[in-house]
Amino acid sequence: MDKSLVTDSKTLAKKMLATLPERLAHVVGVARTAATQHHVVEIDELVAAAWLHDVGYAPSIAFTGFHPLDGARYLQSVGYPDLVVSLVAFHSEATAEAEERGLLRELLEFAPPPVDLLDALTFADMTTSRDGSGTSIDDRLGEVFTRYLPSDAVFRAVVRSEPSLRGSVARVMARATNS
Repeated sequence: MDKSLVTDSKTLAKKMLATLPERLAHVVGVARTAATQHHVVEIDELVAAAWLHDVGYAPSIAFTGFHPLDGARYLQSVGYPDLVVSLVAFHSEATAEAEERGLLRELLEFAPPPVDLLDALTFADMTTSRDGSGTSIDDRLGEVFTRYLPSDAVFRAVVRSEPSLRGSVARVMARATNS
């Protein structure tokens, strides 16, 4: 177990997202939810990725405007473990948004993480509201659909990936019930 990985990730997220308080509140909630995923062997990596999943929104590293890619590139450049980097790169069906933005080739610079870990991070993200409180996937998706216009890449990507997002949440809930 590498608790310093989680502590370092928390510190970095708070520093990078200090000017984005609502984003930081969401990240705090996602990390809290991720920490409850006791069925995950790589819990430290999962919680670290939860702290860092939105770090790509930080203005100092938002080069492409696609936060999973910007965050993953930054984390790789500062030496984060490949597993954490890949979870950040692919969280919450990022592949669909990468396609919408014409950045799929760039995203695929990273190897996809194990599905069970990606499900756990996606579950945490999709069941945490913008203010960091718990929510249902229905409410979370509804919030995304009201925040973005149908012409936006995020809106289009979430429409395309909604079945997969729901599948991730359902699989994690089933694992929690069976453990």
